[in-house]
Amino acid sequence: MKRPVAVALVHHPVVDRRGDVVSTAVTNLDLHDIARTARTYGVARFYVVTPVVEQQVLVKRILSHWLDGHGASYNAHRGAALSLIRIVASLDEALADWRAEAGPDALPVLTGAARADGISFAECAAVIEKNPLLLVFGTGWGLAPELFQRGWTVLEPIRGRGGYNHLPVRAAAAIMLDRLLVRPA
Repeated sequence: MKRPVAVALVHHPVVDRRGDVVSTAVTNLDLHDIARTARTYGVARFYVVTPVVEQQVLVKRILSHWLDGHGASYNAHRGAALSLIRIVASLDEALADWRAEAGPDALPVLTGAARADGISFAECAAVIEKNPLLLVFGTGWGLAPELFQRGWTVLEPIRGRGGYNHLPVRAAAAIMLDRLLVRPA
């Protein structure tokens, strides 16, 4: 039986195209699409990770519209998906909250299109049989190197048919959740 899964969308620390560590802006599309995907695949929680207070306020405003405002009566399905979102200032805060919810054995698993290392989708699916999981996605050009230096598990990247490998994070989240939670890996 698969254990609970949460996802985290990290806006800091991430890298830009030059490799500099930056904070990226929250996008409405990422919130809606990843929340809808998470709800579809039975994900228990979706953490939006940003230390930028103005970005946190923006997310709260979007959530308020869909959970309490006009959007709540206009499209209840959207509110059901967005209700999975928790806003946190750091990945450590997300992991602590998820462990408080799912248990102390919850494991973070990092993702990255540029990574050459990592466990396979089949191996990761087997991990979910034993441990709750926090699947961590980066915005911009991916998670900052400092996160990979923590010794956490890394999931293999999605490979397409050619050499181009720069999926939008919401597409990568959908593909990975499908491979891990539904399809045989």
